[in-house]
Amino acid sequence: MSFRQFAFGLTATFGIAWVAILIVPFFLLRSPAPVAFNEIADNKTGIYFPKSAGRIVNGEQVYAANGCINCHTQLIRPTYAGNDLGRADWGGMKLDPERGDTRRESNVFDYRFASFAQIGTNRLGPDLSNVGLRAVSAYAKGGNPRTWFLNHLYNPRNELDRQDSRCPPFSFLFDKVKIEGQKPSNALDVPVEAGYAIVPTSEANELVDYLLSLKRDEAVPASMNYAPPAKPAAAAAAKKG
Repeated sequence: MSFRQFAFGLTATFGIAWVAILIVPFFLLRSPAPVAFNEIADNKTGIYFPKSAGRIVNGEQVYAANGCINCHTQLIRPTYAGNDLGRADWGGMKLDPERGDTRRESNVFDYRFASFAQIGTNRLGPDLSNVGLRAVSAYAKGGNPRTWFLNHLYNPRNELDRQDSRCPPFSFLFDKVKIEGQKPSNALDVPVEAGYAIVPTSEANELVDYLLSLKRDEAVPASMNYAPPAKPAAAAAAKKG
C-alpha cells in the first residue's frame, strides 16, 4: 500500500464519519418542518408550535460558563434509550391538575431558541429540562422557588436534606455586603458573620431566571410522541366493549 492510498483511505474514513455525524444532521435539523396535529389522534387541529420557555440569554451564558452541562442534562431520552419518563416530573408533570399526565420526550423544537443546545455530557445531578415547572409546582402552596435556587447555588450542603449533594457551591456568584441600616431585602438566609449579609449578583439572578424558564410540558402531536401516557384501564376496557 502506497502512502497516497493510505492517506486517501484515512481521509475517507474520518471524512465520511464527519459528514454523517455532523454535516447531515446539521442541515436536517437546523430548520425542522412544521408538524401538524391529527384531528383524530390528537383531538385538535393546527400546527405544532410549542410555546417559548422565555429563555434568558444572559442566564444561559452563565449556565454554560460555569460548567452546569458537566453534571446536568436537558434531554429526556427516547424510551428505547432509557426510562427518563419514569423519573418524577422530568419530562412534564405526571399529575398536572388541569391536563393530567403531560410527560413527554425531548424533540428538536425544544432547542430552537437556544444559541447552543445544553443537552449536557453527564447526569451526576437531575435532568433540568423541566426544572422551572417542577420548582414552581413544589412551592405552589407556599415558599419562593427563586429563593430556593439562590440558596442552593450559594451552597447546596447548607440544606439539611442535601448534606451529601455533589453539586459544588457557586458562592462566587454572590457578594458579602456590610449591613448599613436595614438588612437587604434580597439577602440570603445563610450563615454569615455578624453585621454582614450575602446577596446575589446580577449573574446569580440571571442564572435563576434561566432555570425558572425551563418548562417543557406542552402536548406534542401523536406522530412525535413516542411514549404517550398509558390509557386508564377503565377507558381501555370501555373501548373494547
